[in-house]
Amino acid sequence: MIQRRTLLQSGAAIALGAPALVGFAQQSVTLKFHTFMSPQSNVWLNMHKAWMDKVEKDSGGRIKFEAYPAMQLGGSPVQLFDQARDGIVDVVWTLPGNTPGRFPRIEVFELPFMMNNAEATSKAYWEYVHTVAQDEFKDVQPIALQVHGPGMFHMRTKQIKTAEDLRGSKVRGPTRQITKMLGYLGATPVGMPLPQIPDSLSKGVIDGCVIPWEVVPSVKVHELTKFHSEFDPAGGALYTTTFVMAMNKNKYHSLSPDLKAIIDKNSGMETSGWLGKVQQGGDPAGRKAAVDQGNSIYTIAAGEAQEFRRKARLVEVEWMQDMDKRGFNGKQLFDTAKALIEKHGKKA
Repeated sequence: MIQRRTLLQSGAAIALGAPALVGFAQQSVTLKFHTFMSPQSNVWLNMHKAWMDKVEKDSGGRIKFEAYPAMQLGGSPVQLFDQARDGIVDVVWTLPGNTPGRFPRIEVFELPFMMNNAEATSKAYWEYVHTVAQDEFKDVQPIALQVHGPGMFHMRTKQIKTAEDLRGSKVRGPTRQITKMLGYLGATPVGMPLPQIPDSLSKGVIDGCVIPWEVVPSVKVHELTKFHSEFDPAGGALYTTTFVMAMNKNKYHSLSPDLKAIIDKNSGMETSGWLGKVQQGGDPAGRKAAVDQGNSIYTIAAGEAQEFRRKARLVEVEWMQDMDKRGFNGKQLFDTAKALIEKHGKKA
């Protein structure tokens, strides 16, 4: 009798607990996604929206997104990382380099002539952070770490064929390593977020900028400049920029195990590589916009690129010295990043 009563009580407890368990299993959530990219950009349409659509589909609609491009939730691009960290929004896509020196170890990927292609370099970036720079993004849940395709010059009134051609020109750069590079190449570097480029070009605040082809149409650079200088792949890529897609840590850990698994499935090295590949995949369309505009495009040959390499090498040296001063082994970090880029390049 006692045993039967105990079993009944246990069964009742399980029955009472079942709704709570079912409720947890059927959790639904809406996440706020915030970025500075314009709603017409390749990045927004083919990367961000595609990623959100996949997460929604994989979750059976239980993860939904409120999507906010172009800083629609307020603040500036510089504040995006902290918006995710502080839970003002749930997911962001941004440049770590918007806050100079805050994420110093990942700057190795922005050093001159470091990248090979965006897919391989993005995978290398993810592996690098998770092996030698694990605390770089400790305040958030990293979803993806990626880079764009080769950056190049876009100028209002001058064709850049040699480093000497940059002398006296005010050229926008996205991050501190890239603005340093521009300075060593002879330009007057101007650091500013991407959304400020159109206004700055039209008002003559800057004479040109460095960005990859794919972002050119979204900021109307093909309309605001007339001269473009790209590098022959045989001579290497001038530079790239690092990006992070990050989620608020508390929001991530508040998800039920099955929804967390959906986010995990759409995070990591493969997602990073996919984002890099899609972003670089937008380069031909961006280049075509400049061609259709009747602009002049000059390709800097591998031999001509050597002058740019020689002058920009000081950026690499100074970065390693800076890492040493911060208590890291700069040469070891550099060699690790280089080896990972080469490793993933062979697979890409």
